[in-house]
Amino acid sequence: MRSNEKFNVFLQIAKELNAINIIPLLMGSVGFEIVTNRNWDAGDLDIHVPGDSRGWEAPAETALHNWRGIMSIMGHLGYELIDLHEHEFAKGNLSVEFGIIDTLPDFAGIQLNELEVYSTDGIEYYLLSPEQYSAVYQASSKDSYRAEKNNFKDLKKINYLKGI
Repeated sequence: MRSNEKFNVFLQIAKELNAINIIPLLMGSVGFEIVTNRNWDAGDLDIHVPGDSRGWEAPAETALHNWRGIMSIMGHLGYELIDLHEHEFAKGNLSVEFGIIDTLPDFAGIQLNELEVYSTDGIEYYLLSPEQYSAVYQASSKDSYRAEKNNFKDLKKINYLKGI
């Protein structure tokens, strides 16, 4: 699945989230591709929604606000929950993971009121700016779990951002 197809899937999910008063933040490589207009070989969709600012320390069942609504939406769209702790769903070969937007201030110093709302066909969502992505990838590079999992990709993105 190409990234623009993943963005269209994100919009489909975002439309449903908007219907339950959630404006999602498109994170990860798909969001970065939209912001930079470059291919970063996105493997999955990372969507952040309101939740417990304690992040991973909060119980998985209550970490995301309106988790039941999100589960209902994803089930309706044909996704299966495959990892509760990661809030990860799958449909075919596409993985969709939900994170907590409320962790951004502590994790990367990004204040939620600094996020810009975008609209495509009436569907509202947030995207990070290049500077905000830089803060996220810098913080991620210090996270031992993420460093082991994605360090090379993150370093490529950090170097790209330094050059623009």
